[in-house]
Amino acid sequence: MARYRLSIAAQTDLIDILAWTQEHFGDAARKRYETLIVTALRDVSAQADRPGSIERPELGRGVRSWHLHLSRERAHTDTGIVRLPRHFLIYRVEYDLIVVGRVLHDAMELARHLDPQESWE
Repeated sequence: MARYRLSIAAQTDLIDILAWTQEHFGDAARKRYETLIVTALRDVSAQADRPGSIERPELGRGVRSWHLHLSRERAHTDTGIVRLPRHFLIYRVEYDLIVVGRVLHDAMELARHLDPQESWE
């Protein structure tokens, strides 16, 4: 399994997503979504080009997306699973490291939120 690193933008995305989930749906829902995100990160770290992962050349060289719904069956918690996840991990492989550039809502126009020329630090 490869290691992964979250860009500053991805870290901010996750903080915002989990805070919004907490505010609108409560603690149990936030914990379910957090478990789902961690499971998705592990899934792409185990196999970056796994079935369901989509190449996204419009977002930059080597960029892929992984919709969180593809990990939901492996993200069970004591209070269930996330029924309708709505986010993508946007990532690329850099040697033996998965770099997550953003975590974006599936209703967003992804290219507007991820400049192929920007650094993923």
